[in-house]
Amino acid sequence: MTTVDFISDLHLAPELPRTVAAWRAYLLRTRADAVVILGDLFEVWVGDDAATLPFEAACVSALADASRRRPVYVMRGNRDFLLGAAFFAATAATDLPDPVVLHAPGCGEAPVLLSHGDAWCLADEPYQRFRAQVRTPAWQAAFVSRPLPERLALAAQMRAASREHQQGHDPSAYADVDVPTALEWLGAANARTLIHGHTHRPGTEALADGVVRHVLSDWDADGPGAARGEVLRWSAGGFRRLLPEQA
Repeated sequence: MTTVDFISDLHLAPELPRTVAAWRAYLLRTRADAVVILGDLFEVWVGDDAATLPFEAACVSALADASRRRPVYVMRGNRDFLLGAAFFAATAATDLPDPVVLHAPGCGEAPVLLSHGDAWCLADEPYQRFRAQVRTPAWQAAFVSRPLPERLALAAQMRAASREHQQGHDPSAYADVDVPTALEWLGAANARTLIHGHTHRPGTEALADGVVRHVLSDWDADGPGAARGEVLRWSAGGFRRLLPEQA
């Protein structure tokens, strides 16, 4: 691979048609050798049987088509942590653990550490307690055993409660990745570059001397104001941020 694209936090949902259209157009247009999706591809994923629904089925089909063109890698996020084996079989995407180290000698000799990022937002203690609960096999098995309509209704209730909680809050006040934790993982991976999403605060900054992190943008072409969405492209020339239509 000589060109790798990173995207995350698309939060695909039926009520975001322009965002979905931008994502599908990007998958068809990109000239990258590989596409890496670092979590929260979907606003919610309640189990792989959701792929029987029209919207989810169309997204699975788009990913399967993209996988026939180039390798596609998908990491679970905090919204779509229930992506399972059937999803990856249907899309032919590669299931990425979190975190994972990427070696792409065609782009650069040094390895890059990839994560969604939510597990390292340690200051958000209520979320970390919730995450610890829902990531257990027992909780997930019990949840997916419920009828699909019931799971969809529960997910809708949780999203409505989350949106109500977020109203009136400054997004910059939300917990960020804990830097000592990120540096510990980077050291263990012998990597000096971190790429993650989750925080919706895109940018590039030094975490320590010679250690850099790239935070990916969320995508939203349906909300008020200017459309959001970036592709982080890695090649032999380094990292560049592109609009989806430029990729």
